Amino acid sequence: MKPLELKREIEKHLEDEKWTTSYDRDTDKLRIVDPQTDKGVTVNLAGLTGKMAENKEKTLEEILHTITEGMQLLSREIELAGNEQRIYPVLRSASFPVETDDGRKLLYRDHTAETRILYVVDNPSSYAMIDEDTAAKTGKSITEIEETALFNLRSLPAPLTEDTVAGNTFYFLRTDDGYDASRILNDSLLQTMAEKIHGEMAVAVPHQDVVIFADLQNKTGYDVLGQMAFQFFSEGRVPITALPFLYDQGELEPIFVLAQKKPQDPKKDG
Repeated sequence: MKPLELKREIEKHLEDEKWTTSYDRDTDKLRIVDPQTDKGVTVNLAGLTGKMAENKEKTLEEILHTITEGMQLLSREIELAGNEQRIYPVLRSASFPVETDDGRKLLYRDHTAETRILYVVDNPSSYAMIDEDTAAKTGKSITEIEETALFNLRSLPAPLTEDTVAGNTFYFLRTDDGYDASRILNDSLLQTMAEKIHGEMAVAVPHQDVVIFADLQNKTGYDVLGQMAFQFFSEGRVPITALPFLYDQGELEPIFVLAQKKPQDPKKDG
């Protein structure tokens, strides 16, 4: 499906809303605006046509959900006071914009070369990202918000399922609460996994709703993890990075940087 066709499909499903749309043919971006507030969201259609070809219904549902949630969040006032127990960190790609379309500067921390951390107030069906002005009105510094967010994150459960491939064990964390990828910010969880793992420990956060921990015993393990991370990345509603990390003494390093650590002799593989 071409971007222009996708634009028409989206507009057809938004006919009942009192929003206006505009389309930039040069960039294939669709802008949806609420005339009452003059605020809106922008969707890059060029990056979605491939996913539409794979699964039209699911992808369209995700696009419409993102648009609807985004428009609702723009109309909400974010309150931090009294909502401290609902503040959490969310992990995003390093290229994730830190300024909204309406000019709000979001509160964030750099994490790795591939990821950055933003902060949100949790709502029943979504969450609202905290911006600098909201934090300033409440008198809270980014350090205070970060400490609160990490404290709340540590209280979230971390159930794991596991699978073994060619002697390598993979652990999956998928609760669908919106903060699965954020779990890698929980140092206690990472330390627990490090004690559990016998080979090299790797971590992947291909999209918002999954963390993969890997106990890598041989070259096949690296290959499987790489393929797995890419597959999850291509299918995720909020992709983060297809690049896995090695975890060593509290540090996350992209695997491609440490490729020399991979066993080079296939005969050594289990």
